[in-house]
This record gives sequence, structure tokens and C-alpha cells, in this order.
Amino acid sequence: MVARLFGILISCCVWALPVAGASTTDADGSEATHHIYAVYWRGCEESCQGFKDYLAEHLPSVRLTIKNAQRQPQRLPQLLAEAKNLKPDLILSWGTSVTLAFAGRMGERDNKNYNREIPQIFTIVADPVGAGIVESLEYSGRKNLTGTLNRVPEKVNINAMRAYLPTLKRLGLIYNQDEPNSVLKKEELAILAPGMGLELVALPLAQDVEGKPIASDIAPKVAMLKSQGVEFLYLGSSSFLDTHRDTLADAAIANQMPLFSPYERLVRESGALLSVAARYYEVGRLAGELAEEIIIEKRTPGDIPIARVQNFAYVVNMGTAKKLQLYPSVEMLQFVETVNH
Repeated sequence: MVARLFGILISCCVWALPVAGASTTDADGSEATHHIYAVYWRGCEESCQGFKDYLAEHLPSVRLTIKNAQRQPQRLPQLLAEAKNLKPDLILSWGTSVTLAFAGRMGERDNKNYNREIPQIFTIVADPVGAGIVESLEYSGRKNLTGTLNRVPEKVNINAMRAYLPTLKRLGLIYNQDEPNSVLKKEELAILAPGMGLELVALPLAQDVEGKPIASDIAPKVAMLKSQGVEFLYLGSSSFLDTHRDTLADAAIANQMPLFSPYERLVRESGALLSVAARYYEVGRLAGELAEEIIIEKRTPGDIPIARVQNFAYVVNMGTAKKLQLYPSVEMLQFVETVNH
């Protein structure tokens, strides 16, 4: 398994990489051959660090501008306008919300209000096809767009939960109606679960008057799922629940319910029981590979299939397993990584 690396939280900055042969000039007087404009939803995390490291190793003359949307959708039109004005060689968009704000959906690809000309890579988008961003994983359907796929197939996730708890029949999900990814994941699981012999119990988080999810509703929803006979709780896809991961994990343990997370840090840091995940650092490096193909090899983004992470990490929190009195089998211990949090 690859080593974990950490991200650096920033609001926005220009990352001036070492220079080797230049044609454009950076703001600080140094020179750069190409310019990448990257927009992150919640600051420069692990995938951002992986992207930066790949550029430093393989594209040392590239100037990287990093912007943080700070989880504020209203900032995205301004950032798109800035990107269009700067005319970088490449745009990188992190997450479904940022990517939709920059590229729009397939039906909006000819809308001049979106980015139609500048080459663009998306990353950390859970379901780019379901979100309407691309036509398929083999062909984006847009000349200027390609991206990465980091999510583990849901069948793999369900089979991992089944391997841990062979008697699993009822799967619980809390989702955020304010996040496209979260709703898409609920809809995908609702279709998939019956065919795998599972009943999905999905509950939406309560919203405030502005339509935003309410964090204090997480614990009550977990208790409600427990009362409905849910045997395994699945985080699904939600930046909001990831942000409130301690609340979610604590509520799961309090209700004696195992929590499965697609985000590894919930197992390592917040008490979730099990995770099967692509490590974000490696996803960032994969995005760096695409950037190299586009900038150096001059490939048209639309001709590049969506790049998929091939290796996933299986992690079990043995501290949580002890609290739940629910331990992995001897067979699972042969291949999972264990932590004690």
C-alpha cells in the first residue's frame, strides 16, 4: 500500500514550482512554461498534495494557481470568470459542485457561460456519468474535458460489508439533499441493493430554512436507522457528513452500529469501523498524469478516457471493533490493514 501523505489547508495561493526553460512570467518574477488553475472545494487536501508532488517531479516548470472555494457555491462563478480571464493552459476542478459550476452538465456543454474552450480535468467526482458531467467513462463527450474516477464500485463496498458481516440484510444510509453526489449515491444504492439481497433504508438529513443540512440531526437519524433494524451504516457520498465525521462515527458507536466509509480518514481518525477506498493522494497523482498528457503530449482531453484508480486500501479500526464486539474474520485479517483508534 502506498504511504499516506497529508494535505495543506489554504484559502488560495500561487504555488511557484522550480523553473526549467520558460516562456511566461509568474507574478513573483520567476518564469514558467505553462499555467494550471486549480479550484478545490475545501482547500488543498491529500489529492491536492499528490497533484503538486507529481507536477514538481514531472512538470517542474509549470505554475500552479490554487483556489479554495471554501465550500461556498456562490464563489464559483467568480472563480470561473477569473479562470477565463487568465486563460491558463489547464483547469483542474475538485468535486462535483466545482466541476458542474465550471463545465455544466452535458446538455449545457455549448452554453458560453461555462468553460467550453480551456482544457479541463475534474477529480474527486464520485459519479461523473450520473451527475451528467460526461457521456461515459470511455468518452467524455466534450472536446476539452476529461478526469479521474476515484470511487470504489458499490458492489465492492457491499461485498466488503458482507465479508465483515455475512448476515447483513438491511443497509442504512443518511444522505444530504443539498449535495448532488449524496443524492446520486442514494439513488444508485436503491437500484443496486435489491439485486444483491439487501434492503436499503435511506433517510435525508433535516434542512434549515435556507435548505442547508442540520448537523444536529445526524445523531437522531442514526438512532432512527438503528430502531428500523439497520445492521450496517454506510456514509455514501457527502462532504457534509465527512466534515461532521466525528459526530457520525460517535453516533454509530453509541447505537452499536458498524459504520462503513468510502473515506479512509473516518476509520483512521474518527472511529468508523471499515473502509475500502482509493487514497486521495494517489488520485491527485493520477490527475497529474493527465495534466502531463494534455500539456506535454498535447493530447486533446476529450480523447482521453476517464482515468481510474486501480488499487484500493482496506482498513479496519480494531478499537471500534472492540467497542462493537464485532471483529473481522481471520480470512479478512490476511489482507486488511488495521488501526487502533
